[in-house]
Amino acid sequence: MTITILTVIQYDTKNQRKNNMNKDRDGFVIFEKIDKSYDGEVLVVKNLNLNIEKGEFVTMLGPSGSGKTTTLMMLAGFETPTNGEIYLQNKPISKIPPYEREIGMVFQNYALFPHMTVQENLSFPLEVRKLLKSEVEEKVKKALDMVELGQFGTRFPAQLSGGQQQRVALARALVFEPRLVLMDEPLGALDKNLREQMQYEIKHIHERIGITVVYVTHDQSEALTMSNRIAVFNDGVVQQLSTPDILYEKPENSFVAEFIGENNTMSGIIKEINSDYCGVQLTNGEMIKALKVNNSNVGDKTKLSVRPERVIINNNSNENSFSGKVLELIYLGDHIRARLDVCGDSDFIVKIPNEGTVNIEQNSNIDVSWLPKDIRALDYPE
Repeated sequence: MTITILTVIQYDTKNQRKNNMNKDRDGFVIFEKIDKSYDGEVLVVKNLNLNIEKGEFVTMLGPSGSGKTTTLMMLAGFETPTNGEIYLQNKPISKIPPYEREIGMVFQNYALFPHMTVQENLSFPLEVRKLLKSEVEEKVKKALDMVELGQFGTRFPAQLSGGQQQRVALARALVFEPRLVLMDEPLGALDKNLREQMQYEIKHIHERIGITVVYVTHDQSEALTMSNRIAVFNDGVVQQLSTPDILYEKPENSFVAEFIGENNTMSGIIKEINSDYCGVQLTNGEMIKALKVNNSNVGDKTKLSVRPERVIINNNSNENSFSGKVLELIYLGDHIRARLDVCGDSDFIVKIPNEGTVNIEQNSNIDVSWLPKDIRALDYPE
C-alpha cells in the first residue's frame, strides 16, 4: 500500500510540472525574469519581465549602455540569457538558434548584399527556405510594392539612396512573412528629414499589415512617433512601460521625466502632504504645490518636473506664481523658446506659442505660473 501511494504522488507531481510548463502565458513575446551578464559579475539586464502583445509596435528606448540592444539581441537569438526564459507564442526560445525562430531583422547599416540586385536580396531568405520559384517571385513583388519600390528590383544597393536601401532592408525582413520583426536603430544613419519620413513609412506599414514589431532606439521623438508602447531602459532595468502620451504626461520617476522630452527640474524638501498633493520648499526658500507621485514622507527630498509648454506667462492667478527674468529668446517658427531665471533656476525653459502677438523682450521681468497638477513631485536619486 505504501508503494502504491508513493507511485501515485510521484505521477501527480510529474503531471503537475508538465501542466505548469504548458500553461498559457499572457503575451505574444514574453521576457520572464531575464538576467544578462557578459562577465559573470555585472548584470547589463536585470530581472526583466516584459509582455508584448501580438500586433504591437513596442520600442525599447534608453541611453547607450542601458540594456535595450542586449535585450533585442537575446530575442533575436544572438545572445543567450544568463537567467530566465524568453517565450514566443508560448514556446521557450532561448535554446533555439536564430535561423529557426522565424524572426525578421532590420539593422542600422542595412546589411544588404552589395553584389545582388534588390530582387535577389529579397529572394535570398525565400530560397534558403526552399520555396518554389513562382512563390518566390510573387512574394518579392508583394514586398517591393509594400515599400513602394516595385520599379527598383533590378538595381543594386549602391544605386539606391539611403532611404531606398532602408526600405529594401525592411522589405527583406518582411518578405518571408515572419512572426516578429526586430529593428535595431534602423534609421540612425539617415539625415533628419529622411529619418522623419521613414518613421511614418514604417509606422504605416506596421498599421497596414499588423505585424508585431520590437524596435530599439535612443531617439525619444522617434519612439513617441511610432510606438504603441515604449519601454524606457536605464541601467538594465525598465523604468516605465507605457503608451507615448502617458510616458510623456505622467512620468513615474525623475529619470523618465528628464529623458523623455524637454523638462524643467527643480529640487526641494517636502514640507507638507495633503491628499494627492504636497508642498515643496525649494533650495531658494520658495514654496511650490505639486502633484505627489512617488514620494511619501514629509522631510523627503524630491525632484520637481514641469514641462515647458505647461508654464503660463503673465498670469499670476494660479497657486504656483513666480516672478522671473528673461535671459534668452529663440525664434523657432511655431513657438518662441524663452530661457528664464525663475525660482533660482537660470535654465528654466518656457515654450510660448507664436500667435503673432508675443510681446516679450530679453532682460525684461516676467511673471510665470503653472497648475499644481502640471508639476510632478518625483523621487530624488542619490
